Amino acid sequence: MPSFISGPIKITHVSGDGTVNFGDVLQIAPKSTLKSNTGSGGSNNGDFLQTNTFASFTNTSDPDVADSNTAANN
Repeated sequence: MPSFISGPIKITHVSGDGTVNFGDVLQIAPKSTLKSNTGSGGSNNGDFLQTNTFASFTNTSDPDVADSNTAANN
């Protein structure tokens, strides 16, 4: 179905690998992937944020050879 936009749109930033879509789409495939390991509350963002973390353990072992294969998406 076509998309009908009935209000204002504000897009502040789209990086080189970002996607903005309006309307129908069959498939959106990522061009790149990123894996990051952060502890408890490490990736939080926002206004007036408060985190209380008493113990945080992050398992960084990764026995997989490839987590997200994007070779065919380029």
